[in-house]
Amino acid sequence: MIIFQATMEDLDGVANLFNLYRTFYQQESDLEGAKNYIKERINKGESIIFVVKDEQNYLGFTQLYPTFSSISMKRAWILNDLYVDAQARKQGVGELLLHKAKEFAIETGAKSLSLSTAPDNYTAQRLYEKNGYEKDITFYHYELGLVE
Repeated sequence: MIIFQATMEDLDGVANLFNLYRTFYQQESDLEGAKNYIKERINKGESIIFVVKDEQNYLGFTQLYPTFSSISMKRAWILNDLYVDAQARKQGVGELLLHKAKEFAIETGAKSLSLSTAPDNYTAQRLYEKNGYEKDITFYHYELGLVE
């Protein structure tokens, strides 16, 4: 397995994983929409995508979005998406992606790397906690939905 930052050459492979990720979270499959979304993120430099591959297949990806901490006046990263193909689970792909994200965050001088997951995604919660992520109990998360 190799891990690297995705480029436009990886668009089809990453878009396929991204589409599977979205269907995992009960969204309708939309491979063309996924492809356009990933293409725009890469072209505009709006996210960093790391991907794991074996010799032929894309096994998993994570997508990081930049943000900033006003309190510390430093950069931070949001690990917004992490997905491992069902055929590649329990092979260390998720952990490899988490390590790469952490390494990248440190290299860019970030204060933190944050993520969230569904309350019933116990597998992901165990993975995150195993890798040093702590559940935040000091802040409430609010969201204002603007578009359906």
